[in-house]
Amino acid sequence: MDGQLAVTDLPPRAGDGAMPPSAPLAMSAQDLRRKPVQHPHPFPQPGVVFARAIAIIGTLGILGYAVSEMIAIVRNEDMTLLQALFIAFFAATLGWIAQAAASAIAGLLPQRKLPLAPPSSAPDALPHRTALVMPIYNEDPLRTTLAMRAMAEQLARDGTASGFEIVLLSDSTRADPWIRESLAVDRLRRALSAVMPVWYRRRWQNTGRKAGNLQDFVERWGGRYDYMIILDADSLIEACTLTSLVRAMQADPDLGLLQTVPQLVGRSSLFARLQQFAGRIYGPPIARGVSAWAGDDGNYWGHNAILRLDAFASACGLPELPGRKPFGGHILSHDFVEAALMRRAGWKVRMADGLGGSYEESPPSLIDMAIRDRRWAQGNLQHVKVLGAAGLRWHSRLHFAFGIMSYLSSPLWLMLLLLGFALSVQASLHDPQYFSMEFQLFPNWPRFDAERMLRLFVFSFGVLFVPKIIGFVKALWSLRMRRALGTIEFIVSAVVELLLSALYAPVLMLMQSRYVAEILTGRDAGWTAQRRGEGGVTWAEAWRFHWGHTLAGVLLGALFAYLAPGLLPWLSPVLAGMLLAVPLSHYSGSIGIGRWLARVGILCTPEEAQVPDIVRRRDALIAAAPPLPEDGLRALALDARGRTVHLEENLPPPAPRRGHPEPEQLTAARKLSDAHTLDEALHWLSPRERIFVASSPDMLKRLSQLGEHPG
Repeated sequence: MDGQLAVTDLPPRAGDGAMPPSAPLAMSAQDLRRKPVQHPHPFPQPGVVFARAIAIIGTLGILGYAVSEMIAIVRNEDMTLLQALFIAFFAATLGWIAQAAASAIAGLLPQRKLPLAPPSSAPDALPHRTALVMPIYNEDPLRTTLAMRAMAEQLARDGTASGFEIVLLSDSTRADPWIRESLAVDRLRRALSAVMPVWYRRRWQNTGRKAGNLQDFVERWGGRYDYMIILDADSLIEACTLTSLVRAMQADPDLGLLQTVPQLVGRSSLFARLQQFAGRIYGPPIARGVSAWAGDDGNYWGHNAILRLDAFASACGLPELPGRKPFGGHILSHDFVEAALMRRAGWKVRMADGLGGSYEESPPSLIDMAIRDRRWAQGNLQHVKVLGAAGLRWHSRLHFAFGIMSYLSSPLWLMLLLLGFALSVQASLHDPQYFSMEFQLFPNWPRFDAERMLRLFVFSFGVLFVPKIIGFVKALWSLRMRRALGTIEFIVSAVVELLLSALYAPVLMLMQSRYVAEILTGRDAGWTAQRRGEGGVTWAEAWRFHWGHTLAGVLLGALFAYLAPGLLPWLSPVLAGMLLAVPLSHYSGSIGIGRWLARVGILCTPEEAQVPDIVRRRDALIAAAPPLPEDGLRALALDARGRTVHLEENLPPPAPRRGHPEPEQLTAARKLSDAHTLDEALHWLSPRERIFVASSPDMLKRLSQLGEHPG
């Protein structure tokens, strides 16, 4: 091609690209200030009422006893301001721990069975259509599409594949992941051509992030489906679990949302193994407790759950919150809000805590979890603006409060430590007043009940470990668990998990305290893609991320040693975690340590001893799959079929307003026109320009010509 490359205004492509025919379903934003017309809320079942009584009475009882003991320990004749603040922060911190313990105790009640509709008598037939929806954002498409393929193949073997369709909803903003998505979806569609439909759509405008992505899908194609099962990019759900979710919805027409409890699987790093073990052993008692007292007022975690499309569309349209970011704007942690709005409208929201076969993956390192936690912290604190919405059930407000406290608990714990230090310093620097009144025969001797303090310390730690104790005892009691893990190995694993968690806890406290401070001062988290694959953390990365935590440990240790040396033994676990933050973070991503622990049977789970079929099949597909190109534009330039596939599966960018062309579209065309070689063109293009090149038949054709004539 000679001369300037023309930028043509492409006409809209017929249909919806790689999506089915349009089937709109209205989904309007809800008014949080106005109570909607509600379906009646039936009185909860006796078991739920009993579980709620245990959770409430247990929390208040633990808190009341501990606070009364602390008051008796720290006060003298008159309560000082420091003492009052210390007791207040102690109450807030212990209250958060107490509710978790009481909830786990409530979970010991007999489990409520999930009602299911009878299976269809006709093979390969489900009377409803369900979308397996996976929103993706600059992910590894090979891993995501092959996970979907493994699920589809298992459904086909079970004879229920005809009731499901795969829908991949992309919000990717970079050209290379987007191109890889198109190529991976084409592979998936060809592999499943005789099994189930595979649909794909990439948005040009990422309005509302994941929640906006789902809303766009519902508004344009939601009328095609009865239910949708939401999956994360690292989700896997067994076929029997998928069909059980559908049958549960069929059995109860008032059930709007059913949330599974995903198990963490498939990772090898030290930190991931730690999370997998803790989630497998201690997670079920916590989930069972929440399910027991929540009943039909359950919660939603944003993935590995089934939603009734009519209920979701009519009740869960999210409004923009007033004010500036980070509290205003689009709702980030949409899942809690959608569950609350659905429940507000009268639909049941339940947890399927007894239903297995639902899996996800853990962040591979401490830093990866911290990056994810920053976004989650902002989303949860943003719920302060939703907490007072009209018509919410008190249980939904409680879920919001727990989510908020999951991040506020860290700065509360930090303040408690600092106040304890201040009280110790005050006691060491100020002489006690033995005679506070003018006429007083006997002195006021300073009092400190060391025995009572030790008793309260042991009691508080006992409360903290109640969920772990319940999980440990239940696992140790299980013959299947002992056979899978080995009794000695399991006990050693529990000790290792306890020690490592204690060391990581103060580092997490400092990180989350910083996040809360950033959010309260107006810093937005932005939207970054998660790292799904495994990979180590270099010493340089660990140092850049954690040098402040190490410095905090040095300064606090020096201050306590000088001003309050008696507190050092009590604070040694906290200080040890801070001082070791850098090596703890570096080794958290170590695959070598993780695999060595697996060889000796430490921090193992039953899913490792007997890998679920769905996980094994996905991993085998990934191992056998040809790699996708790293440089997507280069691949399209050299592969005519790839160009055709990519263009057919995607819609062109929206036409710019008259008189307001896209600058990057124009500059990309000019750069391609000026380039003499493919390497030169690719080197010149900016990330934004690459997006426009990837969407233009003319510019891709020019790239292909440069590839044919490299000189």
